[in-house]
Amino acid sequence: MNSKTVSNLVTVGAGSEAAPVEVDEPSLKRVRPATSDVWNFFRKLGPDKDVVERSECKGCKKVFKAGGKRYGTSTLKQHLDSCTQIKHEDIGQTIAEFQLKMGSLKIDSGVARDMFASYVVAGDKPFNIVDDRRFRNWVKYISPTLKLPSKNTVKADIVKVHKREVAKLKKILVSIPNRICLTSDLWTSSTNEGFICLTAHFVDENWKLQSKILNFCHMSPPHTGFELSSKIFTLLNEWKIDKKIFSITLDNASSNDTCVDHLKSTLDVHGSLLCGGEFFHVCCSVHILNLIVKDRMKICGDVVHKIRDCIKYLRKFESRMVKFKECFQDIEGLEYTTALCLDVPTRWNSLYAMLASAILYKKDFEMYEVKEAGFR
Repeated sequence: MNSKTVSNLVTVGAGSEAAPVEVDEPSLKRVRPATSDVWNFFRKLGPDKDVVERSECKGCKKVFKAGGKRYGTSTLKQHLDSCTQIKHEDIGQTIAEFQLKMGSLKIDSGVARDMFASYVVAGDKPFNIVDDRRFRNWVKYISPTLKLPSKNTVKADIVKVHKREVAKLKKILVSIPNRICLTSDLWTSSTNEGFICLTAHFVDENWKLQSKILNFCHMSPPHTGFELSSKIFTLLNEWKIDKKIFSITLDNASSNDTCVDHLKSTLDVHGSLLCGGEFFHVCCSVHILNLIVKDRMKICGDVVHKIRDCIKYLRKFESRMVKFKECFQDIEGLEYTTALCLDVPTRWNSLYAMLASAILYKKDFEMYEVKEAGFR
C-alpha cells in the first residue's frame, strides 16, 4: 500500500470470513482554481502521456506544458508577446473586461502602458499629452492609483511595441510558403530630405491578402537607381525575405529602370527569382493612367485654368463666398449643396472633383459676374 491508500477491513457477505480489502479514499487535497489572466487566451488540454498538463493557445493553436509546480504560466505569458494571431491591445481589453465581471479590477501597469502606447500611435497623439494638467486630473479621477508615464517613457514604450510587432511580422513573412510582392516609392520632403517606403503584399495562412509597410525610412542622396537598389536589397536582407520575392512595382521614373535592372541581377545571382526574373518588374498602372490623363487634359488646358482661377478667386476671401451664395436667391431651382474644391497636381481624380463641383453652378458664376465688377 502506498501512503495515499488506507487499508480497511470489510466483511464481504453474511457469515463469510473477514478479508482485508484495500479501499482508495478520495484525495482530500483541493485543486486550486486557475486565477491567472493568461488563461483567457489558453485552453487546458489535460495531462499528456508523460502526466504533464498541456495547454493550447486559442490564437495560433500551439501547445505548451503548463500547470503544477514545475510548469507555471511564465511560458504562456512570454508566448502572448510573440503570438501572431492575438493582437496585444486585445489582451489588455480582454483582461479588463474579465476582471470587471469578477468585480475586482486590478490594473497591471505593464498592460496599461502598452495600451496607452497603442492609443498614442493610433490617434497620432503627441508624447506630451501626459503632461497636460486636465488629462492627468481626468486619469486621476478615473483611477487614483494609476501612475501615468512620462513622455520619455511613452516614447520608449512605443519603440518597444514597434520592435515587438516587427518581430511578429518577420516571423509571419519567414513562415509563409508563398512568395511576396513589393511596392516602393521615393519622396522628397519640403526640407529636401528623401524618404523611401517599402510595402509587402502577401497571402497569409488564412488566404487573406495582407499589405504591410516594412520600412518608411530616410534615404540619403544621391537618389540614383544603383543607390535605390542597394537600399531595397539591404532592407530585404534585414527582413530575411530576399529569397522570397516574386515582383516589385515601381512608377515610371527613369532611375527606377536602373534600380530594377541592378536589383534583379543581384537577386538572380542568389537564384531566388522565378523564371529568371521574367515577371519581376511591374509598372505602376495608376501612375501610367495619371500620365495619360495629364497629357489628354492639355487639350482643354485653357478652360480648366479659367475654372481653377474662378474658384481660387472665390475662396480667397469669405466675403466673396457669401456674395456668391447670395446669387442663388436670384436663380430659381438652384441651391448651394456641394462645396467648391480645388484640384491637386499629383492626383488627377481631384481634377474631376473640381470640375464636377464647378459645373453645377455655371449659372451662378454668370450671375456673380454681373454683380461683382472685379470678377472676370
